[in-house]
Amino acid sequence: MNEDFYNKGLEKAKQKDYAGAIEEFNHALQLTPYFAEAYFQRGLAYYDSGAILQAVSDYTEALKLNPKSVDAYYCRGLARVALKNLPGALEDVEHAIRLNLNYAAAYSLRGIVRRKQGYIQDAIANFRKAAKLYLEQQDKENCRLCLEKIKKLQPPEKLAAQQLSYKNTSITSTNDYFTQLLEKAERGDTQEAIADLNWVLQADSLDAQAYCCRGVVRCKMASYREAIADFNQALRLNFQDAIVYRNRGKARYLLGDHQGAIADFNQALQMQPQDVLVYVARGNVYRAMGNYLSAIQDYSQGLQINPDDAQAYYNRGIAYTFMEEMQNAVEDYQRAASIFCEQEDWQNYQQVLNSLEKIQKFSPESKKQKDNLLRQRLLRLVGGYWEIAQRLIDQKQDYYPGMSEEWYLQKVVDDLERDRGS
Repeated sequence: MNEDFYNKGLEKAKQKDYAGAIEEFNHALQLTPYFAEAYFQRGLAYYDSGAILQAVSDYTEALKLNPKSVDAYYCRGLARVALKNLPGALEDVEHAIRLNLNYAAAYSLRGIVRRKQGYIQDAIANFRKAAKLYLEQQDKENCRLCLEKIKKLQPPEKLAAQQLSYKNTSITSTNDYFTQLLEKAERGDTQEAIADLNWVLQADSLDAQAYCCRGVVRCKMASYREAIADFNQALRLNFQDAIVYRNRGKARYLLGDHQGAIADFNQALQMQPQDVLVYVARGNVYRAMGNYLSAIQDYSQGLQINPDDAQAYYNRGIAYTFMEEMQNAVEDYQRAASIFCEQEDWQNYQQVLNSLEKIQKFSPESKKQKDNLLRQRLLRLVGGYWEIAQRLIDQKQDYYPGMSEEWYLQKVVDDLERDRGS
């Protein structure tokens, strides 16, 4: 029977007949005095009817019966804000957050309390957290409302630079929502990541960090012009981070704008002079321009910062190859291969081994070794008498003039083996 009264109360509350709802909940509680949810729902009806003190009393009764009711803590906190009991409200909302770390509304309410207490930066941090959670929950409207609250609390000159991200925070910071999107793109879900970022930008068209993140994803999709447009927009919104210049530089390089890429990498290094990735990237541009000395200098600078950067060794090895400094190239390839092997990066490991094989195949040392092997085979075929071998070589030189020494050795060996049916 109490369920009937309770359900009637819910229906009347839905119709905004709060007095009728309260009456029905009274009947339910008379029949079942320990009905926690009835106290909670009656508290909501009292609150909506303007009877805030009675609402607080009912939420308190509900919590006595169910101390883990997140909603009861949140609603009592909301009622206490209306009663200007800010310490009590803060205590309630923190209880709610401890019970549910992903309760977006609780963070928003805590932002309101902290704002009223005069702790503006703390309030902004809570509104940001709420906005992030609403964003993950696809609640666009509440996300937008949180962003509006942040805007009202920030000085006008800082609005563009501090949209939904802590100032000076890289977009690859731990637990950042954008990091999740970049990881999604790394797994190959680039279209889904772009869709999420488009949604973010619909919620806040001034989110510079989102433009930067979308630019990175577009680079992964080889949409370099669109990526550059996003990086440009991030810079217009004062998102001054080395990652913007680094990635825009890569995009410009891949479009063939070598000088533009160099300019971006220079800017990135001014902001972050210990970034090995930028030295390697700028070195790759110099190498593409034929400026091998500058390329080697950049790779070497990167290796001073991180002596275990396999890509820097590998790329420096390529530059040495173009300068025909084969011994240096071989050493760098071998070092790169060793590091890739330790990292179990088998794809890059095999790529380096292939490069090493090619360079050794055409190196003077390799040619000498091959000649020695041919001479040994020929000596075995003539019973160890080099005079006989030399006579056969001279005959081939007379018959086929102008060929290389290796060619004559190979020809004599092939003919002897064919004649003997080897």
